[in-house]
Amino acid sequence: MKKFTRKEEELMKILWKLEKAFVKDIIEKYPDPKPHYNTTSSLVRLLQEKGIIGFTQYGNTYHYFPLISKEEYRQSFMKQVVTDYFDNSYKSAVAFFVKEKGLSAEEIDELVKMIKDNK
Repeated sequence: MKKFTRKEEELMKILWKLEKAFVKDIIEKYPDPKPHYNTTSSLVRLLQEKGIIGFTQYGNTYHYFPLISKEEYRQSFMKQVVTDYFDNSYKSAVAFFVKEKGLSAEEIDELVKMIKDNK
């Protein structure tokens, strides 16, 4: 799965929260200034054509829903980040976040526990 554009990601974050929505519902959740209806509708149709969003039709109206969960996208996105920026090394990725974010000893202990629990 390819990484979403910034606009696609912004729309998908809204749709993941709403779970199902009409275009007008999506627009309501955008911060000001809100995008134009036609712009949002076009983006929704593009994501629908890509197989990322599904819909149920009610007459001339469409009720949209995500076909890809936030977790599925996160896994795909993070796998790509690790491949592209950390030479496919999860160890390097974790070390980067530990160093960059200045994790506390308690947070590092939690990470170690999570790693041990997954073995």
